Amino acid sequence: MLLALDTATGSIGAAVLADGAVLAEVTHQDSRRHGELLAPAIEEALAGAGASVRDLTGIVVGVGPGPFTGLRVGIVTGLVMARVRGIPVHGVCSLDALAEQAVEEQVVDATFLVATDARRKEVYWAVYAVQHGRPVRTDGPGVAHAADLPDSVRCLPAVGRGPLLYDSLRHAGGPVDASPGYLGRVAHRALSGGTDQTGADGILLPPEPLYLRHPDAAVPGPAKLVP
Repeated sequence: MLLALDTATGSIGAAVLADGAVLAEVTHQDSRRHGELLAPAIEEALAGAGASVRDLTGIVVGVGPGPFTGLRVGIVTGLVMARVRGIPVHGVCSLDALAEQAVEEQVVDATFLVATDARRKEVYWAVYAVQHGRPVRTDGPGVAHAADLPDSVRCLPAVGRGPLLYDSLRHAGGPVDASPGYLGRVAHRALSGGTDQTGADGILLPPEPLYLRHPDAAVPGPAKLVP
């Protein structure tokens, strides 16, 4: 039984899965209250699944890419819960969950783009091919101004919040934010298929934030002496 958490966007959510099937999923939309809303979402999802923390055998966290503060909330929560329970925690690229849902819902059936809001007039993006009915990431993840993406990328049908924000991307419809349920399904398939290796190019990643750019805040330098 897996608990999947994602706080990479303004959608804060938790899902409980058994053998890859989503038993319960709870999401809240708020880009500023990740820390307040995640714990209640976990409690509600566990209750909806008729389960408790003791029933969990693993935890899945969306590692982004996403904003600094929100992203850390989900990952740290997952790491603490896994440490207390003595169970593994797996990271999954949040864009992969969006891609999984788009293919599952038959929004796309060939090469496509996932683009989410990175703020600063930029998008987090990745390109996927559809192979044997499943999305396979072929490029990215990256961060860029939507208009600065190569023509070969911008011309692809796009899912996520990015094409709703920028006319330079072709909106294909479908999901706009990562679903914790689909995050868990991506992880379950990787684990059950024996592809549980971690790494930058793998399906399962270390439970570490995928920021893609430097934070705005910086450590102050040494104070200058005034003569």
